[in-house]
Amino acid sequence: MLDADAQKPPMGKWPTPPFDPRFPNQNQTRNCYQNFLDYHRCVKAMNRRGKSTEPCEYYFRVYRSLCPISWVQRWNEQIKEGTFAGKI
Repeated sequence: MLDADAQKPPMGKWPTPPFDPRFPNQNQTRNCYQNFLDYHRCVKAMNRRGKSTEPCEYYFRVYRSLCPISWVQRWNEQIKEGTFAGKI
């Protein structure tokens, strides 16, 4: 997985994630969760093919921007324990 510190843009360069027509409302909880799943699915698929995970960085940046850190930490712990409810 990508290191969070390595993915930080330079100071003052925190771009807002682009508009996603699948999530038109102000509540971006589903957008956060979907991008988290998409990132992990992308990494899994790229590793299986033996390719670079660089294209997955987009999903990483979006979910890191939208999701509360506590959610991401809990989801990552659940993935490690094998109790995560999402299908990756």
